[in-house]
Amino acid sequence: MMNTHFKCPSVFVIAEAGVNHDGDLGLALELAEVAAECGADAVKFQSFSAEKLVARDLPAAAYQNQNIGYEQDQIDVLKGLELSQDQTRCIAEKCEAIGIEFLSTAFDADSLAFLVHEIGVRKLKIASGEITNGPLLFKHATAGLPILLSTGMTSFAEIDSALFVLAAGFSGNAPSAKSIAE
Repeated sequence: MMNTHFKCPSVFVIAEAGVNHDGDLGLALELAEVAAECGADAVKFQSFSAEKLVARDLPAAAYQNQNIGYEQDQIDVLKGLELSQDQTRCIAEKCEAIGIEFLSTAFDADSLAFLVHEIGVRKLKIASGEITNGPLLFKHATAGLPILLSTGMTSFAEIDSALFVLAAGFSGNAPSAKSIAE
């Protein structure tokens, strides 16, 4: 006998565009269109400043140099994947027009502020690689928006610490460095 009282939970499908646009606005817009056509609820990009993420002389990974066919520094690889604020605004407007929610993972405080205050995102997505970045987690929480926290290959202790920092940010109480370490 089938249980007629069971209610299926809602599912929110996010299409991961990430940096697969290779810095090309046309391709980014196409990724948003395809995500909408496929029925995704949202399409997620990445917002960052290469210069705020990596040191100037950090070499690119071997696979990156192999894929592009020549050697370059990591900052140059990332600069080629950046979206300007104007490009990001254009993508967000396109998403609005075609009925798909725009999301973007912010990797620095300035990118986060832009997404929240100028783009007006409705949700924030934090990458698993940032789960130990207490100051950035706290900034996300103080925005007061729903947060999607990726846990990737993190430990339970890292997840617990991240949730502590996020809770402190939502409540407006900055945690001390000592309490975060405990």
